[in-house]
Parts: sequence; C-alpha cells; structure tokens
Amino acid sequence: MTKTLRYKHIQTPIGPMIAMANDEGLSLLEFADRPALPAELTELEQRYRYTIMPGNHRYLDQIEGEIAAYFAGEQTVFKTPLFLPATPFQRTIWSMLLDIPFGETRTYGGMARALGKPNSSRAVGGANGQNRIAIVVPCHRIIGADGSLTGYGGGQPRKRFLLDLEHRVAARKSEEPVFHPITAQGSFL
Repeated sequence: MTKTLRYKHIQTPIGPMIAMANDEGLSLLEFADRPALPAELTELEQRYRYTIMPGNHRYLDQIEGEIAAYFAGEQTVFKTPLFLPATPFQRTIWSMLLDIPFGETRTYGGMARALGKPNSSRAVGGANGQNRIAIVVPCHRIIGADGSLTGYGGGQPRKRFLLDLEHRVAARKSEEPVFHPITAQGSFL
C-alpha cells in the first residue's frame, strides 16, 4: 500500500513555506530554506515510507488560509488536523508545545521540569528542533533561560518576528472590550 503526502508551497511575510498533508492531517509545514528540510523529507520517505507528490488536498488549503489569518493577526488557534509520524518522546514534547498559549513562551529547562526530567533540557531541545510543523506546533515559543532567542530552525529573525507578532496580537486582544449581555444595548433582558 502506497502512502502519499501531497505538498503545496505557501507564501508568508517571512518567506515561502512548504506544507504536506494526507487524509490523516498536516505532516509538515516548514520554511522552504530551512537547512534541516532535506533531512526531514528523507525521514518521511525512508523511515515512514511516504511518497511525496505535488497536489491539492483540503488540509493544504485549510492550513494556507489559517497561516494567512495568523499573519494578519486574526487567528491564534489552528484547527487543521495534524498527523505527526514521530517517536513517543517527540510526540510528548510536541504535545507540550501545542499546550503553550498564544503570546506566551517557555524555556527548555521549564519543559524538562514539567516532564519530570529536570536534566533533560538537551533532549527537549533536540525534540523541539525535530518538529516538522513550524508555527502550528509552536517551537518558536521556546526561549533560553536568560530570555535569549536560542535555536530556531527557521532562523532567529523569523523567531523574533513570530514572537513579536504574537505579543502584539495577544496585547491587542486583552485590550478589547468584553461583551456582556446584561450591560449591552439591546440585550436580551
């Protein structure tokens, strides 16, 4: 049985990306110039036995729209289903990344402590770096213990852009008035 991943190029304000999906979900979303991209493609083809082909897929269209809305400051949560071939440890780390709220950051050491393995910061960093779904699985939200922008496969300028974007959007959303039906004009009362 042939397993196929369809791919599509997506333009963003910080560079072109490539997205790959099948009927199970999005499996890759990377900056096209990321140095680790060829190794990630080889892993998908050789270790997980996928054939990679250009083509259309509903999840590729969905993530393209969500990424555009994210960069426009209109989307803070992604809904495209994810399909992440990975080791159990990678899945654990990537799940922790998905739990980091929009506009917030964590550290490698903090993740290791939350995992119950305080001496595993390097392993956490390694699994973080092996994430194949940039932005959606928000590895850019991991910073050094001193607040520095450490290790991001897409490059530190992109990491700074993404963090700044999320902080601006989160700050704007926290300033928006909260609708309350009792005090609103024309309320149901």
